[in-house]
Amino acid sequence: MSALPISKGSKGAPAAAPVVPVPAAPSPLAEAARMFARNPAAVAGLVLLLAIVLVAVIGPLVYAVDPFEIRAAPLTPPFAEDAWLGTDYLGRDVAISLLYGGRATLLVGAVAALLSVAIGITIGAFSGYYGGRVDAVLSRVTEFFQVLPALLFAMVVVTLFSPSLLTVTLSIGLVSWPGTARLARAEFMKVRDMEFVRAERSIGARDARIIWKVILPNCVAPLVVSATLAIGSAILFEAGLSFLGLGDPNLMSWGMMIGSSRQYVLSSWWAVAIPGAAIFLTVLAVSLIGDGLNDALNPKLRER
Repeated sequence: MSALPISKGSKGAPAAAPVVPVPAAPSPLAEAARMFARNPAAVAGLVLLLAIVLVAVIGPLVYAVDPFEIRAAPLTPPFAEDAWLGTDYLGRDVAISLLYGGRATLLVGAVAALLSVAIGITIGAFSGYYGGRVDAVLSRVTEFFQVLPALLFAMVVVTLFSPSLLTVTLSIGLVSWPGTARLARAEFMKVRDMEFVRAERSIGARDARIIWKVILPNCVAPLVVSATLAIGSAILFEAGLSFLGLGDPNLMSWGMMIGSSRQYVLSSWWAVAIPGAAIFLTVLAVSLIGDGLNDALNPKLRER
């Protein structure tokens, strides 16, 4: 029985099998973006938040007027000729106040959340990485701020240093970081003894490099979710302070709109309900984005 002929190349060697290109695996960021895009609620929240930010940024440029200016009779109902969303108890246009108030509310919420996350990550990183006495001291500090009445402490800070955009932002950031610190501490304690961290130590890497360039990038997913949710909490916090009359009196905000018209809520509902709806929709959008990021960045939830 004759053997089957073997195909040979030009020099008599067996022909090589064709190389099939292997598609490159998608990057973790691209995979997370794909999972986020597949979440209808998260996409809706992102679109809603972008629309709110766009209106708050562009609106005052289109309607370059003073939001404190009296434009019609006090407590004019909506769909009036001079004020299509009505006026408050002083005759200020609710629509114009809503546009200008959005800038202050969103700015305070974003900056205060950024400050609280920065403080929380710093304290949590040192506590979780070093452990021992450093962890004990920083944990006691975190627990002190966690049991401290946040609203009362913020009210004291704002009252002592006079209400302004800066003092409101700092007071919110200084009382909102313990949750992020505890999360960062837990993540750093989980990662600090892994093989790639030990490899960095073995080659003489400094602690600063290990903390910020080696461990932190591997803990960024839950911290990003925490930072997103912190924005919604800061917006509610600012609205509460402004409602109590502790906001910047020279800047219109949604909380100030609600607080100044709260005694007319039964007779002139629009002066309170409209800014309240703006706060509700903004916090809802941020929460939907946070839930979407949690599902997209968490590998365990990604496999469901």
